[in-house]
Amino acid sequence: MNVIQTTIAERLTLLSSRFSPSLCALRGVPKFGFVHLLQCSSKRFGGGFPKKMAWSLERCDVNLGTGKLGVVRPATEIHAEEAVEALKTGKVIAVPTDTLYGFACDACSTEAVNKIYDIKGRKHTSPLAICVGDVSDIKRFAVTDHLPHGLLDCLLPGPVTVVLKRGESSILEKSLNPGLDNIGIRVPDFNFIRIIARGSGSALALTSANLSGQPSSVSIKDFENLWEHCAYIYDNGVLPSGRAGSTVVDLIKAGKYKILRAGSSMEETVAILERHKLVDDGMAS
Repeated sequence: MNVIQTTIAERLTLLSSRFSPSLCALRGVPKFGFVHLLQCSSKRFGGGFPKKMAWSLERCDVNLGTGKLGVVRPATEIHAEEAVEALKTGKVIAVPTDTLYGFACDACSTEAVNKIYDIKGRKHTSPLAICVGDVSDIKRFAVTDHLPHGLLDCLLPGPVTVVLKRGESSILEKSLNPGLDNIGIRVPDFNFIRIIARGSGSALALTSANLSGQPSSVSIKDFENLWEHCAYIYDNGVLPSGRAGSTVVDLIKAGKYKILRAGSSMEETVAILERHKLVDDGMAS
């Protein structure tokens, strides 16, 4: 037994000395799951790793103080707390929703909101929507008294953005979408982002994860060129809903609705609206 233990110890020491020069600095890497490595060339791996591991080693990048690349994580509840902490310190994260991947930040942080505009190359005159954790949170940010009872609970959570009047009692910063009295609000049917929104204690500013004018993202590889601007990129694989995004509906006028964007759920949305006796105020061109 002692001989076996000695042999194992010697081999472990040999392996350690063989691979440690090849690994990127691992100090500060969290001790869970597969150890993420800095993006390294295949030559640096020196054939020491199986080919099947190549993608994991080269694509799962970690920001170890270099500021170059964001950290890729699975979009699971275990990582929600770190996402909330990043948001509270003014950082931008990339998250999956029930439609597309999006960039999110604290909606009440002017600095963080400006970061999103800079990342996307988007004009500040283009408004951002917000995301909240639960339907009951909407009234903290917008006027809902004029809506039929139960309407929002039928529409949400789901792939719908409701546009409402912000109102004087809204807790949103006036710096978010300045000059606009209206706000688009989402409650995605995706648990991870809702947990984050609840944990933030506020609302998330949310927009699609892409350069302005470019196709929307249904996988994290679609916006790989923008990873470096995010503290974390949360991966849920390829999203199945296509690139249409959420259906956007204006509910500002009592008793009326206007579809501003058809999106991925227009038919279902219209059916719910008309079931609640709302009248079509005309689709926006």
